[in-house]
Amino acid sequence: MSLQVANRPAIRRTALAVALSVGFAGVAFAQATTGSIFGDAPAAQGETVLIQSSTGFTREVAVDASGHFVANQLPLGDYTVTLRQNGQDVDSRKNVTLRVGAGTQVSFAAAGAADAQNLSAITVSANALPTIDVTGVDSRTVITAEQLAKLPLARSAEAIALLAPGVVEGSALFTGTAGGNVVSFGGSSVTENAYYINGFNTTDPLSGLGGLTLPYGAIDQQEILSGGYGAAYGRSDGGVISQVGKRGTNEWHFGGQIQWTPKSLKSDPKNYYYVTGASAGQMRQYRNESKSWVTTVSGYAGGPLIKDKLFFFGAAEAERREGTSVGSNAAPQTTQYRYDNPKWYAKLDWNINDSNILELTGASSKESYAGTLYDFDYSTLSTGDFNSYDTSHKYGSDLYSAKFTSYITDDLTVSALYGEMKGTFYETVPGYDASNAYVFGGDKQNPAITGGNPITGPQTASYITDPSHRSKNTNLRIDVSYHIGDHTITAGIDNQKITDENDRTISSGQGYSWSYDAGDPTKYIVGGPEANGPNWQAQPWVVNPGSVANGQSGYFVSRYRQANGATVTTEQRAQYIEDSWQVNDRWLVKIGLRNDQFTNNNGDGVPYLRLTSPQWAPRVGFSWDVNGDSTFKVYGNAGRYYLAMPASVALRAAGSSLLVDEYFTYTGIDANGVPTGLTAIPTSTGGPISSNGEYGQPRDPLTATSRNLKSEYQDEYILGFDKQFNESWTYGAKATFRNLRNAIDDIGDSFAIRTKMEAMGIDMDDVGTIQGSYLVNPGRTNILMIPNAAGDGYYTVPMTMDDFRFNTTLKRKYYGLNLYLEHPFDGKWYGKIDYLWSHSFGNSEGQVRSDIGQTDVSATVDWDYAELMDYANGALSNDRRHQLKAYGAYQLTPEWMLSGNLVVMSGMPKTCLGYYGADESNPGLGYGGGYYHFCKGKPYSPGDERQPWTYRFDLSAEYRPEWAGKKLAFNVMVYNVFNKQTTTQTYPLSGFTANPNPSYNRPYSSQTPRYVRFGVSYDF
Repeated sequence: MSLQVANRPAIRRTALAVALSVGFAGVAFAQATTGSIFGDAPAAQGETVLIQSSTGFTREVAVDASGHFVANQLPLGDYTVTLRQNGQDVDSRKNVTLRVGAGTQVSFAAAGAADAQNLSAITVSANALPTIDVTGVDSRTVITAEQLAKLPLARSAEAIALLAPGVVEGSALFTGTAGGNVVSFGGSSVTENAYYINGFNTTDPLSGLGGLTLPYGAIDQQEILSGGYGAAYGRSDGGVISQVGKRGTNEWHFGGQIQWTPKSLKSDPKNYYYVTGASAGQMRQYRNESKSWVTTVSGYAGGPLIKDKLFFFGAAEAERREGTSVGSNAAPQTTQYRYDNPKWYAKLDWNINDSNILELTGASSKESYAGTLYDFDYSTLSTGDFNSYDTSHKYGSDLYSAKFTSYITDDLTVSALYGEMKGTFYETVPGYDASNAYVFGGDKQNPAITGGNPITGPQTASYITDPSHRSKNTNLRIDVSYHIGDHTITAGIDNQKITDENDRTISSGQGYSWSYDAGDPTKYIVGGPEANGPNWQAQPWVVNPGSVANGQSGYFVSRYRQANGATVTTEQRAQYIEDSWQVNDRWLVKIGLRNDQFTNNNGDGVPYLRLTSPQWAPRVGFSWDVNGDSTFKVYGNAGRYYLAMPASVALRAAGSSLLVDEYFTYTGIDANGVPTGLTAIPTSTGGPISSNGEYGQPRDPLTATSRNLKSEYQDEYILGFDKQFNESWTYGAKATFRNLRNAIDDIGDSFAIRTKMEAMGIDMDDVGTIQGSYLVNPGRTNILMIPNAAGDGYYTVPMTMDDFRFNTTLKRKYYGLNLYLEHPFDGKWYGKIDYLWSHSFGNSEGQVRSDIGQTDVSATVDWDYAELMDYANGALSNDRRHQLKAYGAYQLTPEWMLSGNLVVMSGMPKTCLGYYGADESNPGLGYGGGYYHFCKGKPYSPGDERQPWTYRFDLSAEYRPEWAGKKLAFNVMVYNVFNKQTTTQTYPLSGFTANPNPSYNRPYSSQTPRYVRFGVSYDF
């Protein structure tokens, strides 16, 4: 709403018209760290507006002949805005607070000459933003530090992001870079988001799972962008989590906080049980005692080093979590563990002069873990003697960046940002014994040998990594904004370079693990004549276990070897231009164009993926101030968004990857979980077999990808409105459509390639190795380079989807309709309620797969060969058809504040994966485990069944006593008040009808049980 001086006539002018006419629109970008102030005043000669922040930053801008003024790209903070006439103060507005990426309207009514002479103009305090920002065309939610201090939330960027409509928790099988949860925006996968701190891209450079975030108490504002952002930013087709940290002011402030989550007030997590086959009803995992306590200590200090010139703000947070967890009966051990999670943030702001400012940012987030393993007896549910030490780790990132902004003229602003983020990924196993192999699938061991009690042995590490693993990410941005006439033109560059150094992984022990499994004794484990027909011997095969001694029960074991690693780099560059055009006094149109270039290099520094041809990403948006008074806005946008591939893709796609299995039947299992009495099961190679041809050989970069490969990109369309019901309430609606137009994944069907080459008349005796995996664009014709036998040339082979025998094409579509009702804070209470109906469907979730927890970015099981994609169309893993979110706070008395957070959601789709067709064969490359969309011999599309609805209500209370000047505060939060522990995801692999997988449909994850968190803080 307009801020007007009482008893003076209002100037009726649309906020949009004012903003556009003075060049505001288009200069507050998504992922921005700034805001803008604009408005109008009675036009008079010699009239200016002085804008002063609590940090000492000052800008004075002229009021133009039409009575408009604007100040763009202002650092966030509280401002005093003063109207001046011939150097004398006439009128002012205090406590004008900016919101990131948005414009704040401040207008002045006509001032009398007497006021100008005696400088006694009325001063008005502004403590609320206009209800509707008619200058925005995107979909964003901004949560401020004041809201964070009130709302009952887990202390993470992702928990804050979950307040926004369309954002849902990702699968519990995925964890972020700091060990926390990850989130999905608008149906996209959890690796397709971008993270920012003070404008620097902090997204995990290795896999895209999460990113570096600030200490909770250092967050000034968190911007959650779920679509529609302009051409200045890209490299995400999911969403954006952008944090702006606090900064020092002209007054010193200090404070501290202690928070404690006691173990004794945590509810018992529910135990997990088998639900299928002979094991149904038996306990899979004892979880009642899997609890921890958490203590968090934080503090901050901020103020002037040189008043009005140089300011400092620093914050530190130390979290410690200690607890106990019990593994499943396949890994029956009690782990006593400890996590230490220190974070810090520091910022220097230097007001060089009225036209130039410099900002220096430092931030760090670390996680260290150590655990001790003890034997656990499932027959007595008791912990026994010391077993070994768990794999300990130290993960974390450090960020340093500098941003310089120059207000060259009122119409021309230039900013430059450069920074570096370095990551550490250190792992070690105290007392590591390389003589023992890790054991997978203990619950699939032959019960005639184990008596139903899995034997897993002492090895706790399934793999080991290079302790010198590091990463480095540099980011350079230059942005220029120029206002001319009815247009504001912005342009710039956005460049990143990522190095993933010494990223190496090998199987533990002597380089292999034992993986137990069970199948139909009459069915080939991989391939075979029943699965692949007359040409079955040309494809991978492993005979049925029943044809080998001691395999009549269908139980077998494989010796599994994995090794890969390299130092790889990626380069991501972009250029953009955008025009914000004032069509008339109520219409704003934004037209932008972005061009991205991506280059991924292998371990030798040679590009295996070079996407440097123009990748044009047009963006168009509009805002219509319907009534001309900022009470009703209709907006929309359409845009294309490209996604780069992270660094880790090179390790398997373009490195020297080893991934093989060697199959055996067995007669016994020793105390270390090692099978005895082995009999080799014949394979197509006569020994170890790799379905994707990963035998450790160096990969020719020309054969890693299709030659006409294009980046993943998504088209998005949004149409919505915001409307004031009255001065206290706002409501609105928004419709969103997203269409994944192109994706990157790998195809492994080298036999289809061979068939195509034979059809082309190529002499196969002159053909070299056809690799087992190629990065391609599913649904398109892909041109592959196949080396000749002499090694001095290549055959060019165009492969259509029909050549690969697929009967479907790439599909991921998302529809969403959001309805909301909001009551801004009026000194007593505020609240917001969102309802979203959405549908995410298709056959490709994106870069990863949630249902099986596969984190191989752009190298999932999907599209590896045709049979895997039969009946794959359905609801995707991040589909939540109905979402209801409500949160708010109520000032019960001057000393007491109550707040709550309610989340109600329909469940995620269930997945049942089994063996192929009614005869349950294992065709094509024959991946073990059965990843086909068949369940007990019948087609089963994702979403045919659903997980149950989830309900969660969180509540908090704060007491801020008057006797302590309201500087001291006591708070308590109860998370999941009603202790709902509904299962959220279940194990999807069903096995054979004749020998079902005992784990099928058992819980993978469930809601976090109720816990209570206490806090004490003091600010002075």
